[in-house]
Amino acid sequence: MIQADSLSRSYGERWAIRDVSFQAREGEILGFLGPNGAGKTTTMRILTGFLAPTSGRATVAGYDVVERPLDAKRHLGYLPEVAPLYDDFTTREYLAFVARLKQVERRRIPDAVDRAMTLCGVTDVADRLVRNLSKGYRQRVGLAHAIVHDPPVLILDEPTSAMDPRQIVEIRNVIKGLRGGHTVILSTHILPEATAVCDRVIIINDGTIVAVDTYEQLAARLRNSEKTLVRIARAAGELAGRLGRIPGVLHVTPAGDGALVVEAALGQDVREQVARVVVEAGCGLLELRPVAMSLEDVFLKLVTHEEPPAAADGADIPARGRAPGTGTQA
Repeated sequence: MIQADSLSRSYGERWAIRDVSFQAREGEILGFLGPNGAGKTTTMRILTGFLAPTSGRATVAGYDVVERPLDAKRHLGYLPEVAPLYDDFTTREYLAFVARLKQVERRRIPDAVDRAMTLCGVTDVADRLVRNLSKGYRQRVGLAHAIVHDPPVLILDEPTSAMDPRQIVEIRNVIKGLRGGHTVILSTHILPEATAVCDRVIIINDGTIVAVDTYEQLAARLRNSEKTLVRIARAAGELAGRLGRIPGVLHVTPAGDGALVVEAALGQDVREQVARVVVEAGCGLLELRPVAMSLEDVFLKLVTHEEPPAAADGADIPARGRAPGTGTQA
């Protein structure tokens, strides 16, 4: 549904993005992650037709965003980080106005507006002026704006910005409910949100894609050891030393609250030996479980790595800091 091929955008001698290529499959939720200034918003503005690429090509639902921008936009819903709302409308009036702009059939507009308001949880403010809404509600109305014409493709830039924890959970559930019927690209700084919602993630750094894969596959590719959390009832001064002498164990570090993390060589499962040592030491084994890499660990490792790994689909990743298609520094 979304295809980006070698997208690049420069501002004078500075490259905002370089040779960005990826595909969003039909019906999936694709997370778009990266530090501030990495190129996320630039990429989204190109996909939505607000910005032309310096080079490369992008399509939405099969339509080139430069050559056939109106056709692409008819199949697209977009929520920027700051929703551009008209303050003098009520919520219902604003969404009906947007539906007309998006060429929803006149007879279908009331139902389309009601559906969008229900999905986004703004029916209780349907008759309030947009200017009087809180930041969280304004963001919800912006999401309703994006989906009121029921587009097959949605691009959401920080959709839970300015929301309280309860609203964040509700909007996450709305986004998860769009899976299958819509293709969604979700830009977020909240890494647990990407873990909870997204089928795959794109990680971009310094204007270049450094990884495209599921979180689980990225964690499996990047981990270089096996970690096990051990929680005990009673401390024993020699326990860490005894655990460290188990064959294959590299490090034993305290994790607070009566817990230790035992790190072993990659591929070595030392849980049985760890359990035996703890029981023999009389420490009272309360918990023993493997520790997976979090998405935060994966993210930090990729954006601070000097040589990014190859993309999951086997495509070569451009050298960081180089202009697209050249051997010179950007």
